[in-house]
Amino acid sequence: MSRIRSKNTSPELTVRKSLHKLGLRFRVHDSSLCGCPDLVFRKARIAVFIDGDFWHGWRFPVWKHKLAPYWRDKIEGNRRRDLKNFRRLRKAGWRVIRLWEHQIEHAPDECLARVMNAVPHMVNE
Repeated sequence: MSRIRSKNTSPELTVRKSLHKLGLRFRVHDSSLCGCPDLVFRKARIAVFIDGDFWHGWRFPVWKHKLAPYWRDKIEGNRRRDLKNFRRLRKAGWRVIRLWEHQIEHAPDECLARVMNAVPHMVNE
């Protein structure tokens, strides 16, 4: 467990490096916003979360029965917190983009395109 990072994960670094190469500038882990988004484009009011498949419960209903109660509760709590943060940001006028670990691994260009299409090109943080 001590080796599990919540910040600067491999998928996160992949996305950050690629977006930076494309000329986008952003803030990283802005703790002033709900959920401390991984990437923040303040002027465009866009928050990007890069979520791990296990910790944030990708297709959780399919495999939750295989987990011990502790882990099932932990991941369910993560999912509830994610939904609450998503709703708070949306209510505050932010656009939220959520990228999953498997999406970044299998189709990184599509993930980058989602962010690029959302962020106006003149926005540089």
